[in-house]
Amino acid sequence: MTRMVLTLILALTAGLAQFGLLSADVLLIEEVRQAERMDVPDNGMNMDAVRARFGEPSNKNAAVGDPPITRWDYDSWSVYYEYSLVLFTVLHRGAVIDKSSEVIEKSDFQ
Repeated sequence: MTRMVLTLILALTAGLAQFGLLSADVLLIEEVRQAERMDVPDNGMNMDAVRARFGEPSNKNAAVGDPPITRWDYDSWSVYYEYSLVLFTVLHRGAVIDKSSEVIEKSDFQ
């Protein structure tokens, strides 16, 4: 009887773990889809075009290195420049996931 219960518990745990992994994959795919729809600077844009389209950044970091690399920080992303041209844009952690989704409070389980 003990072996049967232990086997059942292990099978249930493995099933839940597998479901958790599948859920994470779906979340990652949705995050990639949301990121593709975000309006961010394109590679090759110059600083003036970025400023005109997206406004002033919340923070400008000084150029570093040779060639000079500059970073401008916006609310949801940062843009990196070589000289005055966009190299790439990096999304901030958590910027992609839809913040409007309902959060389950601990009190909901009591």
